[in-house]
Amino acid sequence: MKIFVCLKQVPDTDTRIKIQGDLASIDANGIKWIVSPYDLYAIEEAIKIRESNPGTQVYVITAGPKPRASEALITALAMGADEGILINVAQPLDANQTAKALAATIKSEGGAKSENGARLILTGRSSGDYNQSSVAQMLAEYLEIPHATVISKLQFSPDSVLVERDIEGGAKEVIQLKLPAVISTNKGLNSPRYSSLPGIMKAKKKTIKEIDFTILGVSAEDFKVKYSNFTLPPDKPAARLISGDVPSQVSQLVKVLRDEAKVL
Repeated sequence: MKIFVCLKQVPDTDTRIKIQGDLASIDANGIKWIVSPYDLYAIEEAIKIRESNPGTQVYVITAGPKPRASEALITALAMGADEGILINVAQPLDANQTAKALAATIKSEGGAKSENGARLILTGRSSGDYNQSSVAQMLAEYLEIPHATVISKLQFSPDSVLVERDIEGGAKEVIQLKLPAVISTNKGLNSPRYSSLPGIMKAKKKTIKEIDFTILGVSAEDFKVKYSNFTLPPDKPAARLISGDVPSQVSQLVKVLRDEAKVL
């Protein structure tokens, strides 16, 4: 059985972002890249399913420029995934192009409906950069299989998955999907394992298959979303210290909240 996990590299949250002069992209120079946090739950869940189902293979896929994107695959391989697939592409992709490229790659590896294809495809609920939460749904559409998103609990069986997802009002929604299916994972599904030193050493010996983006049938016309007028958030104002004894501090704080912050 094959399980595919789709990953994305995103800037570390501690990275200082700089905007390009066109105001439509960020400067990639000097950025520390990491696996998108929600994707870690997808990797962990795939490995857990494999551990309970002997003979299962976990493949991780990412699209991006080599060698940077290879680092994301090595992270997943060090956690315990079996093989990596790198879609080598230099230019940025939007969600639709990404989903179409992932679908074409999965089809080239046996598809999602054949006996030797993917039984389960896992992604994170959203990426840590654009946060659009749309690739999983588009991927399922291109593969013509069911999907469920924002999953916080998953029960696997050879023919179906029983999943639980959070919905508005704090309620839970339970769905059973016939396999193959696409599932996007949410925080709380599991606790992703750390990459051990032996795991990192083993990862360097595992197979990473490279696929040229240009052979996947994704065109410039598939680019559906354009960005403009990127701006950085304003700097936070300096902290104000309130002096005096406690009654005086309370009086000053109430005045500031009422007259300046307008929250009272």
